[in-house]
Amino acid sequence: MQTKIFIFTVLCFVNLAYAEEPPVITYEKDIRPLLQGECIKCHNTNTAKGGINIDNYKEQARVIQRGSFWLEVLGVIKDRSMPPKTEKPLSEEVYHKLVTGIDAILQSSLKDKTPGKIVIRRLSHAEYQYTVLDLFDVNFDAAGYFPSDGSGGGGFDNQGRALFFTPLKLERYYDAGSQIVDEVLADNDKWSTVVPFAFKAGGWEGFKNWLRTLFSDKYDYLNDADLAAEKVIDNIATKAYRRFLKPEEKIKLMNLFTSVYDSKKDVQNPLRFNESMAQVLKAVMVSPNFLYKVEEEPQKEGAYPLSHFEVASRLSYFLWCSSPDQELFDLAYAGKLQDSTVLAGQVKRMLADPKSKRFAENFTVQWLGITKLLDTEPMVDEEMFPEFDQDLRKDLYQEAASFFHHVLTKSKNLLDLVNSDYSMLNKSLASFYGIEGVENDDFLKVEFADNRRGGVLGMAGVLATTSISTRTSPVLRGKWVMEQILGISPPPPPPEVSALTEDKNIHEALGLRKILEMHRADPECQSCHEKMDPLGLGLENYDPTGQWRTSYEKVKIDASGVTADGQEFDGPAELKKILLKEEKKIARNFSKRILSYALGRTILFTDEPALVKLENTLLKNNFNPEPFLIELVNSYPFLMKQNDFEKKSI
Repeated sequence: MQTKIFIFTVLCFVNLAYAEEPPVITYEKDIRPLLQGECIKCHNTNTAKGGINIDNYKEQARVIQRGSFWLEVLGVIKDRSMPPKTEKPLSEEVYHKLVTGIDAILQSSLKDKTPGKIVIRRLSHAEYQYTVLDLFDVNFDAAGYFPSDGSGGGGFDNQGRALFFTPLKLERYYDAGSQIVDEVLADNDKWSTVVPFAFKAGGWEGFKNWLRTLFSDKYDYLNDADLAAEKVIDNIATKAYRRFLKPEEKIKLMNLFTSVYDSKKDVQNPLRFNESMAQVLKAVMVSPNFLYKVEEEPQKEGAYPLSHFEVASRLSYFLWCSSPDQELFDLAYAGKLQDSTVLAGQVKRMLADPKSKRFAENFTVQWLGITKLLDTEPMVDEEMFPEFDQDLRKDLYQEAASFFHHVLTKSKNLLDLVNSDYSMLNKSLASFYGIEGVENDDFLKVEFADNRRGGVLGMAGVLATTSISTRTSPVLRGKWVMEQILGISPPPPPPEVSALTEDKNIHEALGLRKILEMHRADPECQSCHEKMDPLGLGLENYDPTGQWRTSYEKVKIDASGVTADGQEFDGPAELKKILLKEEKKIARNFSKRILSYALGRTILFTDEPALVKLENTLLKNNFNPEPFLIELVNSYPFLMKQNDFEKKSI
């Protein structure tokens, strides 16, 4: 009996040893044939519906190369929004094979942590302004002085590939540097932060300097111009360049000082010294090391950690929109900014600092797309809406920034951005909203007595930006909700589709809902509009300026609708409750946008593992931004990099 058991056991092990491993899924053999039978007939070179052509992807390597695109393909198959309702649905077998197969192929390519390449980045206008403010206490209007920048693929103006340098900008940077330094030189308090001593001054100050040199060798610089200049240059250039000076950089700046100082022999000190140092400071202000966020690229292959000073810069420009403060410099010098506990402590400290309001404003207005509130051009018809003036637009801009900062630091629930029972209002904005009892000129938290407002969808700044000059646009508003809240980008409209009629008589007689129903009767338009239009129509109680209304022309507002997945709602309050159910999509969207802003580049497919962690951190912590931001600054895309420049061939 024991012999039989032994033989049986041996046979089992032999069978296990020689058992075939599960077959490896390949795109060419397992996925491409299914796509050919189900999808490529509508998404090919000749018939690229929605602008999507998947016929070009014939090899697995190309699928992996465009992994972000294929994640979107996987998403629409997963949620069964493709094929559209007008086509036959996928069988369960095909659905399962496509979902598991595409996911397996994409996941297999993400085994290695690849942080992606970040190009050398010029300071954005906001970053320049706040850096100058923190270094020299000069509030320079960079956005008003320099030619405007565009936004990068992530929708933010700090994206490296969008921060171009033109001859005109170079000229403006020279002029700006001169203006800023001249203002600092003319103000004794500001200049004392650059040169905290009077070099060879006469009178009582000169006598104090002489006494200092008698008691300590540390004060030799007070009698030697080169030593004094070196002391100033070491301090100010280190702060401006956001790292220690290299020897060759110090030599150049010292040579410039000596040259100017020797040419001013007829000028008495300390003015001679100060004017010479001002010329050095102007050179620092136009140096690429100041104007650009430079990260060194050592001769290394693959991914490697950033230096501690580079981490300090990434942190400070992310959360403060400016250069590192002394505490970050000290931690970088001590080599502690790759420590997860230290980074967590810095995130908490930096969020508690008033400078975090800069991040709140800079990120929020670009995410919401409301930067044009500060433009001088009219947004709506001035005769129809005379109350929508520049002062009101500034208040709407400030409401969004103050609201996000409150969510970030006080409520600590990012879902408040989708729906809340409060906002940050002052007296004039509360009056515009029809809210009584608000007398403060500053923006303070105001709780609403009803559910008409709340979250960014109740903000007039967003509602006006997503309207046209004379009327609302449910299509624009619906598209905005899909993209900015849920992170879903609908395809562009077909080129042959006509715009909505603007005939006033038709609008008065039918209203927007009926006009849109007629428009989307075209099968080419239906699949997109049935997703966008209900979301936009749910916000129809808000007019083009964001004020509440109950009718459009002579037609009573009907803000009811049914979402693409069959959920019914009536009005913006119920719509926002439905949106809140999409926690996973909202978490994904916030993760992508904030990570893109933090890195200054578009999100890549190789960021997927980090994005999943960020998304899960939000979901597990009730959308608390603090643990989310701590996870972000500890992520491999934030703390590591790859060389951007190709290796030179010999």
